[in-house]
Amino acid sequence: MARQKKGFLTRYKDMLLSPSSVAMGLILGIGFVAGIVFWGGFNTGLEITNTEEFCIGCHEMENNVYQEYKSTIHYSNRSGVRATCPDCHVPKDWTHKIVRKIQASQEVWGKLTGYINTREKFVEHRKEMALREWQRMKESDSRECRNCHDFEYMDFSEQGKRSVKMHSTALASGEKTCIDCHKGIAHELPDMEGVEGWH
Repeated sequence: MARQKKGFLTRYKDMLLSPSSVAMGLILGIGFVAGIVFWGGFNTGLEITNTEEFCIGCHEMENNVYQEYKSTIHYSNRSGVRATCPDCHVPKDWTHKIVRKIQASQEVWGKLTGYINTREKFVEHRKEMALREWQRMKESDSRECRNCHDFEYMDFSEQGKRSVKMHSTALASGEKTCIDCHKGIAHELPDMEGVEGWH
């Protein structure tokens, strides 16, 4: 019985040390290391694109919406908490973040083709860009807003009467989301003429 066991172990050792097994192990090892390097590089690149510096890296954003944002409570306030571009425009969870990054490739194309490369072009297309972003936020139930603002965490006793009424109604109905009432909270509104439901 001991001879059979020793024979099995010897055969197993010989199989592991055969050139094909060593080559397979080497390939798997290199693949594993390459995967870690790729994944680390991919995530690092993804995080770089989630910074305010990256977002305002083109003059279209820096000279237009960023200048407007700097005068809002999301930029400077008594608590010192700042919501940056990606806090409002990029989902936190990985799946939705990747989908948003793919959608943002359209914005990169706009940059490359000069679609909004002047203030005049930006103003001309502002309404369509705002409507598209508001629709995205509406469809996600203002997911990014809720990273910081959520009905469950609101202390209605600290809010003004109008805010309490509006937030209570929205909470009770479940039909409204943040962007329904808070358009223009961080950026100037476009010309709203002809926008349904706007008064």
